[in-house]
Amino acid sequence: MATNDTQCTVGKTTFYQGEHQTYPLFRIESGIPCQAAREQASEMIGYACDLVLSGLLEDKPKHVWAAYYLCALGKALLDDAELGMAG
Repeated sequence: MATNDTQCTVGKTTFYQGEHQTYPLFRIESGIPCQAAREQASEMIGYACDLVLSGLLEDKPKHVWAAYYLCALGKALLDDAELGMAG
């Protein structure tokens, strides 16, 4: 659990899929310690890179799509952590 002096995610970052979507596919929750959020995002983006490589080298387009969503989640987590550290 985060202490009062720990910077945490603010819970404002969302991810929308497709045009004219009114509801986000996912949203980052508030209260996640920023350091932990950044570490998790880094790990997710690393896994996404692995998925892209396997998708391209093994002709598995589903891996590339999975990487797309994993990267989007990682970016949202990083963005929300940055908002938490700025505020």
